[in-house]
Amino acid sequence: MSITADLRLSVAPMMDWTDPACRYLLRLISRHTRLYTEMVPVQALWHGRAERFLAGHPAEAPVAVQLGGSDPTQLAHATALAEQWGYDEVNLNVGCPSSRVQSGRFGACLMREPELVRELVAAMREATKLPVTVKSRIGVDDDDRFDQLCRFTEQIIVGGADALIVHARKAWLHGLSPKQNRDVPPLRYETVAALKHDFADLPIVLNGGIRSLDRAAEWLGPLDGVMIGREAYHNPWLLAEADARIFGDRERPLPDRKTVALAYRDYVAAHWHARIPVTRFTRHLAGLFQGLPGARVWRRTLSEAAGRKGAGPEVIDAALAARESVISTADDVAGMAVSVR
Repeated sequence: MSITADLRLSVAPMMDWTDPACRYLLRLISRHTRLYTEMVPVQALWHGRAERFLAGHPAEAPVAVQLGGSDPTQLAHATALAEQWGYDEVNLNVGCPSSRVQSGRFGACLMREPELVRELVAAMREATKLPVTVKSRIGVDDDDRFDQLCRFTEQIIVGGADALIVHARKAWLHGLSPKQNRDVPPLRYETVAALKHDFADLPIVLNGGIRSLDRAAEWLGPLDGVMIGREAYHNPWLLAEADARIFGDRERPLPDRKTVALAYRDYVAAHWHARIPVTRFTRHLAGLFQGLPGARVWRRTLSEAAGRKGAGPEVIDAALAARESVISTADDVAGMAVSVR
């Protein structure tokens, strides 16, 4: 089945970041951008922890779950659970370079075992009617020849993958931290474009280093989609025009930042309780006003107020009020300056 149109723009799965609260916030900003969960270890689901790892909000859709594992039976089980829990896509992680993931024989190290990946994809394909996709690198360590990437791609196609998402850097499994692996290996967009040329019928999505809708739009055509990572987290408002510009939905009015903040406050109020630090929710809001007057006081108020004992959703109101006060004071000062002239 083809999901090409749905993959035009997405936000990458990011550990410790793209949790349900983050996804709810991003969905308030863009209706159509596809969202991904943090990587979910299939072994945890195998041992009955579906509620913890798969629970979300219906409003998050379209949303994909990313799975990490190398056991076909466990992956099939997790894939079936993902369908039961209402996800729109199941994605296999073949790109994470962390040593912890390698020790479990999954993530980027699987690129060296394309036949095993084929088996994993086939097991997932058999377990669901949902699209099954793979997220990979362009290679690992010195195994980064184009023919090796093509061999890997051939195998996931045989397994039944519906799309391939490619982080356009290779991964160094030893010598670089996961953070360094996101920046140090050079981006090789031309490799991803060449892969699409050779596998024209396979939807291919570009990931890595994309920081604006303008840059994303440049790759829509040569490729089937673009996935944005950290920039969408630190500056979520870059998604505000995505529905119109990327998906052609010009009927939905452009969202308003304050309205989004208040709607998110209502979400926090419904899900927060005294045993949960409210920072678990408010941390996702830090970049909401990035680039606008009052952004600094917004971030500072959120951080300071949310860190106090017993703080709850009201800290979002306090941060909004603090920002508006700063803006109002600045406007008054500007007005006085004009009158003096």
